[in-house]
Amino acid sequence: MSRSPQRWWALALIALAQFIVIMDTSIIGVALPKMQNDLGFTPSNLSWVFNAYVVAFGGLLLLGGRLSDLYGARRIFAAGWAILLAGSAAAGLAGTVEVELAARAVQGAGAALIAPSALTLLMMLFGARPAELTKALALYGAAAPAGGTAGVFLGGVITEYASWPWVFYLNIPIAVLALIATPALMPAGGARHGSLDVAGALTVTAGLAAAVYAIVRAPEIGWNSGQTWLTLAGAAILLAAFVLIQARRREPLMRLSLFANRNLSAANVAQLLLGAAWIPMWFYLNLYLQQVLGYSAFPSGAALLPMTILIMLGMIALAPRVIARFGPKTTLVTGLAVLAAGLGWLALIRPTGSYLVDVLPASLVAALGMALAFIPSLGTALSSARPEEGGLASGIVNTSYQIGSALGLAAMTALATAHGADQLGNLPALTDGYSAALLGAAGIAAAAAILAAITLTSPATSQSETAPATR
Repeated sequence: MSRSPQRWWALALIALAQFIVIMDTSIIGVALPKMQNDLGFTPSNLSWVFNAYVVAFGGLLLLGGRLSDLYGARRIFAAGWAILLAGSAAAGLAGTVEVELAARAVQGAGAALIAPSALTLLMMLFGARPAELTKALALYGAAAPAGGTAGVFLGGVITEYASWPWVFYLNIPIAVLALIATPALMPAGGARHGSLDVAGALTVTAGLAAAVYAIVRAPEIGWNSGQTWLTLAGAAILLAAFVLIQARRREPLMRLSLFANRNLSAANVAQLLLGAAWIPMWFYLNLYLQQVLGYSAFPSGAALLPMTILIMLGMIALAPRVIARFGPKTTLVTGLAVLAAGLGWLALIRPTGSYLVDVLPASLVAALGMALAFIPSLGTALSSARPEEGGLASGIVNTSYQIGSALGLAAMTALATAHGADQLGNLPALTDGYSAALLGAAGIAAAAAILAAITLTSPATSQSETAPATR
């Protein structure tokens, strides 16, 4: 199978999976007001149409990765599509707030099975050929910004010309196509002998879900709220219990010694900080375009197209060549530094600014940095694990990015609010708040560049560390 041209069709399906997983986070944005009217959402719980998906997705990723290792990535990949299909149908048919939020959580659970198993299948198909692996990761990585941007466009078109349930129904024919194509295109990969660490799975899933829940809710109820800190304390206790369980079990959900591999740990930290810098930038750039420059939702999405196109081209055409010439460490550090520079430039936005002067050039610099940083950090995290733990490594790196995104957005929201972002209609105050968030994101990217430069090792020096992983 790995020598067949069909593997490139398999890669197309894997990229489609990444596209859909990310699109489902953004496609609902324009539809939210109509969903609020039809289903009776209050302003305070409307955000949970987004958060229910993110909490389930982030909380179940590690479990999804381990299930891929134990029962076969192709089987879990197909199961994820089936669950996503069911959740999408239920979300479109929902007539109450409770059903809608439950269906969104089911969608997130399906995505948590699809994402790590898709990366495992990619490694199975291309892992033995480094040059092809870099290209495959580039195409996979480019599918994420494409999905995010497509979600904004499709959400606007569907909501305007059809009705909001179709933002969910759109997944159904795609999921059916994926279920039909998966047996023909994907390598079978045998299930492995071993038992599922149920206690570990329950504690880490509950702990991660509680942490994500607290983080995404904190800007709404306040970081000083007792509920926020109680939820975070509960998450910490559950995750501590998970660590103790892993240290004592013969067949743990996640080997703690996995993180003794320096490159794997460093690459996951880079992914966490990359998400913490990138997602707030995307969020606050959209707000600046709409609330300060006066763009409506659809033109705002169009204004971000040049950045999205550059990311895709950079990941597919530029990043593989730079990695081949200078190595993953240099490419990653350079990408993070360029991202920090672009975010710092964006932080200079003005209340009387313009798209061509204040947004476009700086956003393209940030996009170039993202394109250079994402592929080497993802590839290093995946290639540093044992082959039999590919699903777990995929789950960990996906979790790192998702947790980083939630942490970064929550922290930058608090920073923006402290500098005036809550004063709707006051353009100077709004701009100051958004500028503070963008500057904070630039600081995160700069810190990530410094940490990557210190902690990542070159291939020559890391070979002895990763050798045990190849046995």
